[in-house]
Amino acid sequence: MSWLAAIALLLGLLLGLMAIGLPVAFAFLGVNLVGSWVFLGGEPGLVQLARSAMASLATFTLAPIPLFVAMGEVLFHTGVAQRAIVAVDRLVDRVPGRLSVVSILGGTVFSSLSGSTLANTAVLGGLLLPDMLRRGYHPSIAMGPIMATGGIAMLIPPSALAVLLGSLAGISISKLLIAGILPGLMMSLLFLAYVVGRCALQPAIAPADDAPRVARGWSRWRPFVVHVVPLLGLFALVVGSILAGWATPTESAALGSLGAVVAAAAYRSLTLRALFTALRETAKVSVMILFIIVASVTFSQILAFSGATDGLLRTLSAFGLGPFETVLLMLGVLLLLGAFMDQVSMVMVTLPFFLPLAAAAGVDLLWLGVLMLIAMEISFTTPPFGLLLYVMKAVAPPQISMRQVWVAALPFIGLELLVLVLLLQFPALALWLPAQVVR
Repeated sequence: MSWLAAIALLLGLLLGLMAIGLPVAFAFLGVNLVGSWVFLGGEPGLVQLARSAMASLATFTLAPIPLFVAMGEVLFHTGVAQRAIVAVDRLVDRVPGRLSVVSILGGTVFSSLSGSTLANTAVLGGLLLPDMLRRGYHPSIAMGPIMATGGIAMLIPPSALAVLLGSLAGISISKLLIAGILPGLMMSLLFLAYVVGRCALQPAIAPADDAPRVARGWSRWRPFVVHVVPLLGLFALVVGSILAGWATPTESAALGSLGAVVAAAAYRSLTLRALFTALRETAKVSVMILFIIVASVTFSQILAFSGATDGLLRTLSAFGLGPFETVLLMLGVLLLLGAFMDQVSMVMVTLPFFLPLAAAAGVDLLWLGVLMLIAMEISFTTPPFGLLLYVMKAVAPPQISMRQVWVAALPFIGLELLVLVLLLQFPALALWLPAQVVR
C-alpha cells in the first residue's frame, strides 16, 4: 500500500468515526485497531498495540497532569478562585472599561492557578458578565476580554496541555512551562491596552461605573492581601520551585495541589462535598488525557510503519522548505484545524507529522512547542467551533446571539496573532526565560 493510500485510510477512518459522533479518544482507538491489524501484521500487531499502550503510560513525566488539574479543580470548586476575582474587582478603580479590566486581571490570576481554559472562562463569565451587561457594557467589550483571558491558562503554568504536549513531543516539560510565562503576560498586557484604549475612545461601550467607591487605604487593599496574595504565593511555589531547580515539574505539581488543599482549608472553604467533586472532575479529565496519550503514541507508530511519515517527508523535502517556512506551514495547519477541532484532537492528529518535519528542518522543539500552544489558544476562540465560544454562549443571557459571541472574539484573536508573529520573528521571547533557568 502506498503512503498516500495509508494516510487516506487512517485519516479517512478517523474523520468518519468522529463524524458519526464517536468521542475522539475512542475514534483514535478504532483507527489504531484497524491500523495495527493492517500495517503491523494482524494479531502480532494487536499485541504490539497493547505493549505500546502500557509503555506510553509507564512514565513519571505524566504525573503532573492529574496534579495540575487537581490544583485548579480544588480552587474552583471550593470558591477560593471566585473570591480572588472579587478582590481584584475591589482594587481596580477609575479606569476606562473597569469591569473589562477586572476580567483580564482576574483571569490572568486565575490562569496561574487553574491551568484550565474552560474553567477560567466559565468562572469569569458567571461572575462578571451579567453585571457588565446590566451596567450597559457593549457585548463585544464584555465577552471578548473574558474569552481571550480564559485562553491564557493554556500558556501560563500550571498548564495540563503544555505537559501533554511536552510529554508527547519529547520537549522538556519544565522548560515548556516556563517558556509560556512571558508570551502569556504579553497577551494580558496587550488585552489591557486594547480595552483601556478602546473604552477611552468610545466611552459609550463601557459606561462609567456607578458603584459606590471603595475607601482608599487598608479597607480597599485588605481583600487583595487576604484572597489574592496567598494564591500568588501558591503560583510562586509551583513556578519558583522549578525556576530554582529545587523541584521537578512532578514535584512542583504535587506541591501545588497540596497547597491548593491547604489554601482552601485555611479559608474554611474545604468541605468533603467540594473535595469529592474536585477529585471526581480531576479523575474525568485525567483519564481522558491519558487515554489520548495512549492513542497518540500508537497512531504515530502506525504512521511510521505504514510509510506515511517517510512519504510525506520526502514530498515536502522536494519543495526545499527551510525551518521558518516549515514552522509557518505547521502553524497554518493548526490555525485551520482549530476552526473545526478541539485542541487535544489537534495535538493527536498533527504531532505524528510535525515532529519528523521539525527534526528534518532543524527546528527548535521548545520554540515550536510554544508556538503550537499559542496557535491552539487562538483556536479556542476561532469561529465557528472554538470551545470557548460555546462556553461563553452557555453562561451569557439568552438574548446574546452566537454571532455576537463571534464578533466579540475577533479583535482579541488579532492581538493573539500579533503575539504569534512576534514570537516567530523573535524566538528569544520564548527561549530567554528557560535559558536563564538552565544557567
